[in-house]
Amino acid sequence: MSRFLFTFGFFWIIWIGLTSTFNPQEVIAGAVVSLIIASFSYKTFTDYGLKFLTPKKIYYIVKYLIVFLIALVKANFDVARRVVDPKLPINPGIVEYTTQLTDNAAKVILADSITLTPGTLTVDIIGDKLYIHWIDVVSKDPAVIYREIGENFENVLKEIFQ
Repeated sequence: MSRFLFTFGFFWIIWIGLTSTFNPQEVIAGAVVSLIIASFSYKTFTDYGLKFLTPKKIYYIVKYLIVFLIALVKANFDVARRVVDPKLPINPGIVEYTTQLTDNAAKVILADSITLTPGTLTVDIIGDKLYIHWIDVVSKDPAVIYREIGENFENVLKEIFQ
């Protein structure tokens, strides 16, 4: 129960901090949303807990956000070019991406990051394999797939979850 209450309190404080108000409707809405999120995530959240608040982890989390934003912008421009210029190649397919990450939370973050960048969609995760729908499969070579799709994400995630 204490793990649940800790998670609920953490998310509720974040809510209040982001809304910057003590308006009763906002506080109640934050409590409800925090209860829902805490009921689904308290076990995972408290397993990792506050160990991510070391200076090294915070540095790599910020670095990860920067790497993700750069990849997001590049992918958006690539997909936009393909929409505007129909002569650009589109070779869709599903590829197998082998991750070196061992932590399940890290694999999920990697899969979500790949899915959030336009042109790629993580279809499934089985063990250390991610199956990804790619808008333009440039190679079936696992090394090329690794480099093109998620190497930058994975390098930083290794530092966060080690």
